[in-house]
Amino acid sequence: MDFNTISMIGLGYIGLPTAAVFASRRKKVIGVDIDQMAVDTINKGEIHIVEPELDMVVHAAVKEGYLRATTIPEAADAFMVAVPTPFHTDENGQNHKADLRYIKAASEALAKVLKPGNLVVLESTSPVGATEQMAEWLAAARPDLTFPQTHGEASDIRIAHCPERVLPGHVVRELVENDRVIGGMTPKCAEAACELYKIVVQGECIATTARTAEMAKLTENSFRDVNIAFANELSTICHELDINVWELISLANRHPRVNILTPGAGVGGHCIAVDPWFIVDACPEQAQLIRTAREVNDGKPEWVLSRVTEALESLHRENPSVTRRDLTVACLGVAFKPDIDDLRESPALGITQKVVELGCRVQVVEPNIGQLPEAIQRDNVELATLEQALSQADVVCVLVKHKPFIKEAEAVKAKSHVIDAVGLLG
Repeated sequence: MDFNTISMIGLGYIGLPTAAVFASRRKKVIGVDIDQMAVDTINKGEIHIVEPELDMVVHAAVKEGYLRATTIPEAADAFMVAVPTPFHTDENGQNHKADLRYIKAASEALAKVLKPGNLVVLESTSPVGATEQMAEWLAAARPDLTFPQTHGEASDIRIAHCPERVLPGHVVRELVENDRVIGGMTPKCAEAACELYKIVVQGECIATTARTAEMAKLTENSFRDVNIAFANELSTICHELDINVWELISLANRHPRVNILTPGAGVGGHCIAVDPWFIVDACPEQAQLIRTAREVNDGKPEWVLSRVTEALESLHRENPSVTRRDLTVACLGVAFKPDIDDLRESPALGITQKVVELGCRVQVVEPNIGQLPEAIQRDNVELATLEQALSQADVVCVLVKHKPFIKEAEAVKAKSHVIDAVGLLG
């Protein structure tokens, strides 16, 4: 198939880098997003997210005329959908179910410009069966076209799933270097999608079914989640036993077949904190370990918060006349992982919200953002520099291991009340 024009639906942390990489191969790319600010920013050759190297790639692609953004889908040879797939819960915060409304909206929007011979690829991490559901929405919107679920290999439109598997902070490189699992609703659908991705992917493109490709991504992230849960649980155990968990892990990892991950403040982001729930929802009786790991990691922020509360109570015991409002807690980092600005499902942000509710003054130190997130914009909260926090805060809570914090680790260590959730101090 010829892919001279490619449409990327969704220009966020995955969609924009993907669009830019395809455009860098001198393919005409039309980016689509409902955020007018993002569209305007991209059309100026700039970016609205933090991702190393991406600014240069986008600037060059826009300047050379290979990338432009719009809010309304236009005709193309291939459509790639990279929109959010969050989950929603019941009133008790239970029964996590995938929310596919963004995929549905994207499907209905792009369906208007579909033509025979087009390829539609779902990149959004999704529960098993989501690609087939997308195909149904497309078919309902365009009864004049045929789709794989009814016409198999003879369909007008090819449908496939290719989940992203990149690391924030290294997205541009990994989009090119990593292998891609590509699942088609039919073998010819998978073949067409492989042709598309081979335009940019230096790694291997492995063809499979759409359902297997969906499950592969969920499995990858669930594997990570289970291993992180082990590390997080180990950190709480070591605290009770008065053992330095960071030293313990470094010693245990000297075993040739042991590789324990690093504990943290929880698990965040758009993948690992979300995707395992899709498996649990599909197979609740079988997914016991996966569910437990999610619960362990979701519970870690509360444990960190309890450490902050203990530190504040200790300060009150030392100085009975001091009120809660007189005390300052510095929260170092609110992104979901080091050296990015992404706050999605961030345990650090959630912990900071809870610290704000304790009634103390809060200094937020986050070098990757320019203003406080709306969720913590309160009269007792300020965005501070690390220098301000270390000179003014009574309690320092290290929630993200950003590079600027690593450089000042000794200064952080000198504070009398430090909660280190990420091993900054070792």
